[in-house]
Amino acid sequence: MSFKEKFAETRNNLRGLRKAIPDTFAGFVSLEQAASPDGALTHKEKEMIALGIAVALRCEDCIISHVGAAIRAGATREEVAEALGTAIQMSGGPGLMYASKALAAFDELSEG
Repeated sequence: MSFKEKFAETRNNLRGLRKAIPDTFAGFVSLEQAASPDGALTHKEKEMIALGIAVALRCEDCIISHVGAAIRAGATREEVAEALGTAIQMSGGPGLMYASKALAAFDELSEG
C-alpha cells in the first residue's frame, strides 16, 4: 500500500472514530488547534517536532499525518531530513527505521 493510500485510509478511519465518539474527538481537535498556531515557534516548526515524536514513538499513521502537515506548512525535504536526524538521535535503531519511512512518505506525498 502506498503512503497516499495509507493516508487516505487513516483519514477514513478517523472519520469513523469521530462519528463514534464525537465529544472526545472534538476535544482532541480543540487541543490540536490550540497547540498548532504560530507563537514562539512557527506552525511548521511544531509539525517538525510532532514528526520527530511520531518517529520516536513508532506511530506510522502519526508519521504520515505529520509528514502531510509539514508539507502543507511548507517544509522542505532538507528540513524534514534534519528533523528526522534528531529523531534518530533520540530513538536509536528503531527510530532509524521509522525515519526512513517518514522520508519515503515525504517524497511520495510531496510529488504533487
